[in-house]
Amino acid sequence: MVKRLDAAGAVLVAKLSMGALAMGDLWGYPQGSGKAGGRTRNPWNPKQGSSGSSAGSASATAAGCVGFAIGTETLGSISSPSTRCGVTGLRPSFGLVPRTGAMALSWSMDKIGPIARSVEDCALVLNAIYGPDGYDQSVQPAPFHADLTASWETLRVGYIAKAFAAPTLRRAAPEEAGKLSPAAQKKLEERRSRELAQRSYDHRFHVHTLEVLRGMGVRLTPVELPGFHFSSLSNILDAEAAAAFDALTTSGRDALLAGQESDDWPNIFRAARLIPAVDYIQAERARSLALAAMHQLFANFDVIVTPSDGEQLVATNLCGQPAVIVPNGLRGPDAPPFAAGAEDPWPNYGGPGTPVSITFLAPLYEDAKAALLAHAYQQKAGFLTLHPKLG
Repeated sequence: MVKRLDAAGAVLVAKLSMGALAMGDLWGYPQGSGKAGGRTRNPWNPKQGSSGSSAGSASATAAGCVGFAIGTETLGSISSPSTRCGVTGLRPSFGLVPRTGAMALSWSMDKIGPIARSVEDCALVLNAIYGPDGYDQSVQPAPFHADLTASWETLRVGYIAKAFAAPTLRRAAPEEAGKLSPAAQKKLEERRSRELAQRSYDHRFHVHTLEVLRGMGVRLTPVELPGFHFSSLSNILDAEAAAAFDALTTSGRDALLAGQESDDWPNIFRAARLIPAVDYIQAERARSLALAAMHQLFANFDVIVTPSDGEQLVATNLCGQPAVIVPNGLRGPDAPPFAAGAEDPWPNYGGPGTPVSITFLAPLYEDAKAALLAHAYQQKAGFLTLHPKLG
């Protein structure tokens, strides 16, 4: 990929930070170790992280330090920082861009794609890096011809209706609540109430996106994801990642990583060593059913529009469909506040003056169709003129 960018005339300006081993925006060594470490920041609000794991790529692009950057995604690592930092991300179909020479996290899910200000810039970069290289055997000889001047009016466009429904309060299951102390139950309820306030505020931006698309003349058809428990297949990623970093775990050097919470890589790697081989194989068998179901869904649509988070993020990363993530608004002064001063505790996103995004999905190896509609929407919506105010 780097060689192809060099050949296309790109100039390497910087090598940017990434969340440690491709997770989040926290990198380097633990505090107090005397060694380098820190958190990549969101230019729209430096008190919060940029999200990740393509943390520096999204942050530097949003700040205007680079014209474009390269991101990687296994389960949200282009989508999430692009959303947080208000930039455009193009996560290509699995097997469109070679990963030769790149760090592996999950051989069956890793993808490399561009992060830029606009869909047009992302398409220019992807055009330079896609296609077989003779080394990465997962890459398919699929085309990518993004003519952004083409007519998008004939595209068959769906939207995930459930994802656009008004948010409701997520209450703890009775068996879960019964295991918590009264104080812990109260804290959980407060957290979920804050979450509902934020989700309800952001919901208006997503609904407005549908209104803009309809105003453009796009005929939107409501659809739903297949009735499949995609999140139950997460042990595929955990097992592959643990295998990729087996030497790190068995040597004990995983203790050097800054993140050591239960949902950080070191503990995920340790726990994944206990996943039975039978369970992993059954998960892959179930994944084949998920692939077939997602293929059937996209057989009827050229593009599907959805909020950038939620179950679709897991489903499309497991099954390989491409996504184009674009800003669709900026939270106003009435937005639920960011937890100022908190480094990591929830909620660590949102707040006045921060971006939100929408995602355009497409069938496998139809990346250009998602780019075409996303570009048309981006030109109509006008968020390209928004920039973070840097001191």
